[in-house]
Amino acid sequence: MPTLNKIRTALTRNQGHKPINLPKTARPTHSGAAIAAPEAAGHRSRRLRIALTAFFAIDGFLFAGWVVRIPAIKAQTGAGAGALGLALLGVSAGAVAFMMLTGRLCRRLGSHAVTVASGAALALSILLPPLAHSATALGLALLVFGAAYGSLNVAMNSAAVELIATLRRPVMSGFHAAFSLGGMVGAGLGGLVAGHLSPAAHLSALAACGLLATAGAGAVLLRERAGAGSTAPRPEEPAAAGPDRPRRADASGRPRRLVLVFGVIALCTAYGEGALADWGALHLSQDLAAAPGLAAAGYAVFALAMTVGRLSGTAVVERFGPARALVAGGTTAASGLLLGALAPTAWGACVGFAVAGLGLANIFPIALARAGAAGGPNGVAVASTIGYGGMLLGPPAIGFLAEAWGLPVALTTLALLAAVAALIAHLTRGSHRGTTEPRPAGT
Repeated sequence: MPTLNKIRTALTRNQGHKPINLPKTARPTHSGAAIAAPEAAGHRSRRLRIALTAFFAIDGFLFAGWVVRIPAIKAQTGAGAGALGLALLGVSAGAVAFMMLTGRLCRRLGSHAVTVASGAALALSILLPPLAHSATALGLALLVFGAAYGSLNVAMNSAAVELIATLRRPVMSGFHAAFSLGGMVGAGLGGLVAGHLSPAAHLSALAACGLLATAGAGAVLLRERAGAGSTAPRPEEPAAAGPDRPRRADASGRPRRLVLVFGVIALCTAYGEGALADWGALHLSQDLAAAPGLAAAGYAVFALAMTVGRLSGTAVVERFGPARALVAGGTTAASGLLLGALAPTAWGACVGFAVAGLGLANIFPIALARAGAAGGPNGVAVASTIGYGGMLLGPPAIGFLAEAWGLPVALTTLALLAAVAALIAHLTRGSHRGTTEPRPAGT
């Protein structure tokens, strides 16, 4: 065995000699620093994720708590249906007006600081509606409330996009699931106390809860500033051109166009969410002769299905990728909304609402995450503004269409726009590659 003999000879010659000096990068280390750094980054990411989840839940909790007291505040102000409708537009008008401003503030001050400030403002502004004793005063109060609500939505979604870039996982749907759960809890508690507490007492208690939660979760966000201690490359470094950082607009303006595309996708689905919330129960009771309990259950089924869909959204996007998830969600939502609009029985319509909730669940979160990956906080602000514009447009558009052709036909436009969202997602599927969300498993 000549080869074995050569090895033995070489080993014998090297005995007594000093070992060959290895390059510093090849030397083993026993300091544990290389292990400690990823662990510290992991702990930081978990803390930030919990804190941001709390803000999403606070947002849903406070908004739902206000919504369930609308009838009592309507009676307090003495406003008619038309005057109340105009006053309620204050929420949407204030939100849309402040969304773009919040995007610029996030770029200047950081999304964490703006999230904390907006959360505190939302908790305080919920004290204003019970103080109104006229429709005009209520509209002005809701302008302030809507401004805080819109600011918090842009700021916390921007912070979530930054965290997603660090985690390298598509967890945006989980944050929005917290919003849905917070809304369900807020609405449930509001229903329980509505007969025992005045709107002022109820909303004061909500404000206190919101401020306490903001203080606790906000302390984490302010301590763990965006990017602090992160191992992710900085935007100005060459590596920032990779998939996990927001992209700057190039000469062709492609990222800006992508933001607009994802904003339109958000609009198509927000139109359905807003319209179904306002007109779904009426469709069940008026067109399908559903009892009051079943009519109310229709939207509850939709909201529950949407929550379940968002809780599973991370796994769905990780498995199939954002493009396929958007296409599948839009297609599923279109099928469910069509069934809900045209089913001959109330139970069949409720099944359609449930299918629609599952389909719509992750479209808005994915669209905001994609817009943030393409344009940073301004991208989130633009897509949010366009999306909430759809929520504004939906209810009155359905009303006008219902007067002309009937409510069932009007509700089919929800299915049409969901299908449009799926088509846009399919046509722009190439733009999802190389962004924050990981590729589908097996690719």
